[in-house]
Amino acid sequence: MNIKPLDKLKDIASYKHIDGRLFSATHEEILEGWTTDIYFLKTRDVLRSAGLLDTQVVAEVFTRQPGIFAGSEEVLNLFRKLPDPPQIESLAEGESFEAKEVLMRFTGSYESFGLYETVLLGMLASSTGWATAARECVLAAEGRSVLCFGARHVHPAIAPVMERAAKIAGCSAMSCILAAKLCGEEPKGTVPHAAILMVGDTVKLAKLYDAQVPAEEARIVLVDTFRDEAEETMRVAEALGDRLSGIRLDTPGERGGVTPDLVREIRWRLDLAGFPKVQIIATGGLTPERIKLMNEAGADVYGVGSYITGGARRDMTMDLKMVDGKPLAKRGRLPGIIPNPKLKRVL
Repeated sequence: MNIKPLDKLKDIASYKHIDGRLFSATHEEILEGWTTDIYFLKTRDVLRSAGLLDTQVVAEVFTRQPGIFAGSEEVLNLFRKLPDPPQIESLAEGESFEAKEVLMRFTGSYESFGLYETVLLGMLASSTGWATAARECVLAAEGRSVLCFGARHVHPAIAPVMERAAKIAGCSAMSCILAAKLCGEEPKGTVPHAAILMVGDTVKLAKLYDAQVPAEEARIVLVDTFRDEAEETMRVAEALGDRLSGIRLDTPGERGGVTPDLVREIRWRLDLAGFPKVQIIATGGLTPERIKLMNEAGADVYGVGSYITGGARRDMTMDLKMVDGKPLAKRGRLPGIIPNPKLKRVL
């Protein structure tokens, strides 16, 4: 990839609009600096005119809320593609942190990273927010699997980033194809209600699905499309027998949603009929609080989307703390490097 980062304010005049393009930034545009705030490009011109662009500095990144750290690997991938990157120290992805704890530290010339402040803060803010929300669900599940089904709730350009953050936080699998592949895994998921509606019967769909998918893939069937969920569960279980791995509940809010009582009844009926190994997968608007209730009722697996994608981002701040070897900071900040033994050299 031939990267030529923006260097001067006048460089933005070279932008050529392409009619009909998607509005999301390409990898090249991000790496070249087109998604940065304009004032960082102006800063380059100002500092260059004063002969200060190559001044050696130390910058630290923090946020005012605790959370689960994620996004640093993407930041590193950004700087690995540049010819003269700064030295970078970082907290490990997936690690918890406290408010105002130093999460990353950049040491080098201001020229080596200043243009990308907007970009790297955005990468960390979003991923850390998603990871924090996902970890809440994972902890609430108390060892049960949590699948990330959030791709439909975010712009497709960032769906893989979001699901990767959820994976870092402990989610067992992802439904987004690219997200899973980028993590070296296979995507997980069954078929939507649309397939059952078009086939016309849940059991008929279950048999078609059983005949179509590879033998090693789990047979999981939605049971809330046409009839009572408990009734459909038993019909599918009797039709597939030992080949049925699980049933998925996604009852819409118009019918009361997926409730602990529904889960409890289906678990009871499955056990009574000799299907104790058939898992119950609960999905649809789940939160940590609802997951805890479902645990007690007998659910085995959770598919979570909107709670993870709606996780409050962690507003990241980058401050210069050393300038030309001298401790320095804006008012209200502590000048000089703030020690954090959890940071490790990563670049």
